[in-house]
Amino acid sequence: MKNIISRLAGILVKNIIKTVSILFAVSIITFILVNASPVEPVQQYILNMGSAVSQEQREEIEEYWGVDEPPAQRYVNWISGVARGDLGESSLYRRPVADIISERFLNSLALMISSWILSGVIGFVLGCVMGMNRNALSDKIIKKICYTLSSIPAFWLGLVFLIVFSVWLGWFPIGFSSPIGVLSSDVTIWQKIYHLILPALTLSFVSFSNIALHTRQKLIDVLNSDYVLFARARGESEWSILKRHGLRNILIPALTLQFASFAELFGGSVLVENVFSYPGLGSAVAAAGLNSDVPLLLGITLFSTLFVCVGNMIADMLYGVVDPRIREVRE
Repeated sequence: MKNIISRLAGILVKNIIKTVSILFAVSIITFILVNASPVEPVQQYILNMGSAVSQEQREEIEEYWGVDEPPAQRYVNWISGVARGDLGESSLYRRPVADIISERFLNSLALMISSWILSGVIGFVLGCVMGMNRNALSDKIIKKICYTLSSIPAFWLGLVFLIVFSVWLGWFPIGFSSPIGVLSSDVTIWQKIYHLILPALTLSFVSFSNIALHTRQKLIDVLNSDYVLFARARGESEWSILKRHGLRNILIPALTLQFASFAELFGGSVLVENVFSYPGLGSAVAAAGLNSDVPLLLGITLFSTLFVCVGNMIADMLYGVVDPRIREVRE
């Protein structure tokens, strides 16, 4: 028990150091890119206000945003606030960035987790089906579907699903995360799930193809190995070979690819949330980019980086649970 706790503590400390280093690097790169933008944040802030301002008011706004300060000083001021938990105030929503992220993150988390689970299960099952029936008709059909879906943009597939299932068939709502005109306190969990189904299916359909194709190739490599040939010579069935020899060897690569798809899911959620008018982090970051909301854009970028790093850390800690051989090597 002590060895397990010390091992998990070592993995946790190593991943925390790596996460902090990545966050620091991402903060520098993002700050440089945002400041290199041709759009002037102060001018965009004034336009978002919707009213004319005097020269004195403009100077006060510029002083508040630290326009006259050198970029290095602005970065130090910003990162110091982040270290204290202050991500700044959104110039678009006129609210603290941390409050916006905390509200929008729950919607995005529900969307990403549901689509992440769907894409993982569908991709892994289809990969096993293709691998066990390689070069058969089912393998060729599923492989062509995977190639097609991997080349389709998320927003295009979302528009097709929206037209077919919402407009033509009327099975699902047009968009949003809850019924229009209903107070948030009166929205039931089933209504939220009902509004979540179509965006989650869209996001999972553009994500499972990579896992399916990768799992197929790994399973074919396992089935062509010497120990599987020996198992067939002993008279083991195909199901027994898959259960005893295939799943353990292909689960680790599939798990690695699945956790690495967090970044891809977040990028796809930006497009899917805008297509379905889903109020999550994706729609917020799109609005921040279009309206030059620098504090909100920087805050969401850091938060999404942290989200991906935490996902990879969880995957790293689960490897030893899935495959005891990795646990023995670490010990």
